[in-house]
Amino acid sequence: MTEINMATHSNFKNALIAFLAPLPSILFYLSFLQHHNENNSLWNWCNHHPLLLANIMFFLNVNVLFWFISLLQSSLHWMIGLYWMLIPVMQLHFYANHPMAQYNQLRSWTVTILTCIWSIRMIHSYFRRENWQLGAKQDWRYIDMSHQYGKNWWWISFFAIYLSQQVLQIGICLPMYIVHTVDKPWSFLDFIAIAICLSGITIAFYADTQLNNFKCRNQKLKELGQPMVPNLEKGLWCYSRHPNYFGEQLWWWGLALFTWNLGQNWIFIGPLINSICLGYVTMLVEKKMVRDNYRVDAYKLYQKTTSVWIPWFKSSTNGKDKKN
Repeated sequence: MTEINMATHSNFKNALIAFLAPLPSILFYLSFLQHHNENNSLWNWCNHHPLLLANIMFFLNVNVLFWFISLLQSSLHWMIGLYWMLIPVMQLHFYANHPMAQYNQLRSWTVTILTCIWSIRMIHSYFRRENWQLGAKQDWRYIDMSHQYGKNWWWISFFAIYLSQQVLQIGICLPMYIVHTVDKPWSFLDFIAIAICLSGITIAFYADTQLNNFKCRNQKLKELGQPMVPNLEKGLWCYSRHPNYFGEQLWWWGLALFTWNLGQNWIFIGPLINSICLGYVTMLVEKKMVRDNYRVDAYKLYQKTTSVWIPWFKSSTNGKDKKN
């Protein structure tokens, strides 16, 4: 079998796995919608505990099943990255169509449209980054952790990758739940939330596009045997070392803002935890960047002159700015 045929076969196999993996939750959900009016203790419980039900389905279908699939695939934890972009859409549909849901129709439609736009943007970025393949590459952070924990990684991965994802995913998606439990009139604050969400999606899209183009150019230089450009310091990356992360945070904070007018200010704990986690990821990325000898000096200067997240004008070092 040729290398191309093997890649095609692997891509098809992983696509089939990705399609079948969430079916237990989907089938249970469809059965619940069909039978929720029946006088049954299970359906009655599901009727009155939508948030707990979402967490249980996440735990069993994502944490347990996805983790088990990863073990069968020699600890390849690629599926959780793919479904990071799909689970919010699935949660939103669950909350919006739950029998106990009550909400402002315009706000529900708005959050649904924005979430779909965000998801499409993320899926496009994911496949572009992975060269339109599924499960072909392992996240470098998981590789580092597997080396760190060695033979214990098989069970530690359940907590480090899957259970932690549940805390983040359910937490940052709580606004989708709150929006569908409170029916209050549309307000000016909703327009502000829309502006923040769209700004975040747009910034993240352009930042990812600029980064992808930069990596492609460097790959061509490497193939030609020419020196690679150490850092991306043009476009949005001239004003922030991680504009894609900044845009992603704007999206989640903007989503949480929809709940401010609904009297649920505590909901900001979700994006706050996510921001803290992304701050930790930023530290890991920056440590990884200075491991490469060809870029270490340039990147250290880049760190001194350029804001970490929030876009801002470059500062100077010894009166001179570093440029590409």
